[in-house]
Amino acid sequence: MLATGTAPEFAPPADPALARFPLFETRDVDEARVRGAQVFCDHKLQLLDRHSSIDARMCFKRLRGVGIGRMTYGAHVAVEPGCLEDFLLVQMPLSGAEILRSGDIVVNSSRRIATVASPQRPFSLRHEAGTEKLFVRIDRDVLERHCLQHLGHALRQPLEFRLDMPLDTAAGQQWMRALRWLVAELDSVADGEVITSRYPLLAAQFEQMLISMLLVCQPHNYSEQLQADAPSIAPAFVKRVERYIEDNAHEPLTIVDLAAHAGVSSRSLFAGFKRYRDTTPMLHLREVRLRRVREALLEGRPGQTTVTSEAMRWGFSHLGHFTAAYKRRFGESPSETLARG
Repeated sequence: MLATGTAPEFAPPADPALARFPLFETRDVDEARVRGAQVFCDHKLQLLDRHSSIDARMCFKRLRGVGIGRMTYGAHVAVEPGCLEDFLLVQMPLSGAEILRSGDIVVNSSRRIATVASPQRPFSLRHEAGTEKLFVRIDRDVLERHCLQHLGHALRQPLEFRLDMPLDTAAGQQWMRALRWLVAELDSVADGEVITSRYPLLAAQFEQMLISMLLVCQPHNYSEQLQADAPSIAPAFVKRVERYIEDNAHEPLTIVDLAAHAGVSSRSLFAGFKRYRDTTPMLHLREVRLRRVREALLEGRPGQTTVTSEAMRWGFSHLGHFTAAYKRRFGESPSETLARG
């Protein structure tokens, strides 16, 4: 069985993602295997081209039960991890290609298609020279606990995901948008430990957002139950916060402010938005603010209105991230919108 796909609409970031979280860099195969095992599990690592040398590099950041990283072996290698057992692994090449085999299933993975290795499913991997990838590591117990909470009952069999994740589908692009947003947020933090040590609730929200997105976007053996059990009518507190955001998007709102207005806990508010809107309160706020910037640019005049001033007015202090988010959302740059106004 061979999985293929067509080119997605996104491209690798201009700057190396997660560069502020270097874990190791080595030209020694044994060291690459040992250091890699500290993030993944014990595995076999074989250099397939004797005339080349390995140039392994990894950047990695852990947020509670979720780890996000970028890595390359820099050479054609074979990786034999067997079963992952304690974690799930999503791998998304930014360049090059990998071939993942599990039983009679073969996935040619590239920028067009990612792979999702479930904990109990054995697999092997061929990593081509020149391949670099993003990956997401999710602890098995955390993943199963989130799935149980969504289902409302215990898991009757191990959670198993489809092995290939096409990235040119709506679901695949939704997953990548969520991941790239989270990577951008991590890259924008001066001290990576701030999130986990000083803001544990924020780290918990990042963890829940990414796991919930995976459960929604990637088919698995509980997908039908999750879809069948999902109510279609959002509770009053979700609608109340949506109206509040529309009316007060210009204010410096926080998740605490929104929860206080709704009269529920931050956790309940976050869960309500994820369950009924498939987003988070703060992402919804960002969406509203992006729309307000667009309205201002369409109404403005070149020479009088500037992209920078409108972005700053609506709370976007990092212009690079703002421009990227704007272009993903509207299919054109802010300056192109202003020129059309």
